[in-house]
Amino acid sequence: MEIDRLADEWGPEKIIEIYDPKLMLKGILVIDNTALGRGKGGLRMTPTVTVKEIFRLARTMTWKCALAELPFGGAKSGIIAHAEDLEKGRKERLIRAFSKALKPVVPSLYVAGPDVNTGEEEMKWFAEANGSRMACTGKPWYMCVKPGEKCGIPHEYGSTGFGVAQSTLMAAEHVGLDIENTTVAIEGFGNVGTFTARFLSEYGSKIVAVSDSKGVIHNLDGLNVKKLLEVKRKTGSVINYKPGEVLAGKELFGLLVDILIPAALSDSINKNNLNEIKAKIVVEASNIPMTPEIEEILHRRRILVVPDMVANAGGVISSYAEFKGYNPQDMFRILERKMKKNVRMVLDGAKVKRVKPRDVAIEIAQTRIKKAMAKKSRIGLD
Repeated sequence: MEIDRLADEWGPEKIIEIYDPKLMLKGILVIDNTALGRGKGGLRMTPTVTVKEIFRLARTMTWKCALAELPFGGAKSGIIAHAEDLEKGRKERLIRAFSKALKPVVPSLYVAGPDVNTGEEEMKWFAEANGSRMACTGKPWYMCVKPGEKCGIPHEYGSTGFGVAQSTLMAAEHVGLDIENTTVAIEGFGNVGTFTARFLSEYGSKIVAVSDSKGVIHNLDGLNVKKLLEVKRKTGSVINYKPGEVLAGKELFGLLVDILIPAALSDSINKNNLNEIKAKIVVEASNIPMTPEIEEILHRRRILVVPDMVANAGGVISSYAEFKGYNPQDMFRILERKMKKNVRMVLDGAKVKRVKPRDVAIEIAQTRIKKAMAKKSRIGLD
């Protein structure tokens, strides 16, 4: 099995595959490493979900949680389905069945959260089917089991996008760019992309291009993000925004901008568009938008890449706040403090060592996990 070649000293600890022939449910959970705490990672629904993909995402969560100094390990789950085409009732049945099947390890070893094609409503179904409010984070704000108990902080508050915006601010400062005079292109206009655009626009950046599954809307004078959100809501796509030039999705990566933010699916920056990138900074809002090899090539071209495990950690930091019972205001305060600290630490470390930011981030994460694994091992021997 291909996963055997990917396994190493860090994990994975468990790979669980769920199949229900009656519901035609096929799901995967990878718990990568629990040295720092129970595995944390979102539940995605796409037709391309594989064990390898979920493992790669779980490993990213392992590093991300350690880097953010959270008491979580790394994990990820996925259901193989064309979520956009699912009737709502069927989608609910699939998620509830998946949650019930994972009861032996949820929430003891794994805590779910929103991801691609899942949000607060899906997390509500997941928690209800599991029978524990601790089964997942990103639940609706009102979801308390009893009055006064810990409630949800849905990702619809924009925590991941806020974190990406903070990362972008720090990266711009690091290379000497004035954020108010930067141009930005964002791939993807879902939860992460919309909030990233909104916050960066408020900071003074000019959002000149945004894409969704239908294509790219491009305007050198800048897009009005509030108007763009309304167009997307009413028409289903950003390409209906006016004024602007409509481009094919792949053309976004070659635009002449200061900052490029991939905020859609994995591997969107690849050998087919790598040489077209003209941005000075790439901020990885999505998980694994490129391979380490491609990141290395961009590094050699002196393009600063803020890695996903740093840039999009806002979601899991928000999850931690919910898990601890904090309110949204507390969450945003914690999030801003942690993001600024972590991004600065990684970028400054990379500059001093003359290596990629990812190398520094992984080194910090591995040191913390290795220490926790050694402590866990000693306890096991006592």
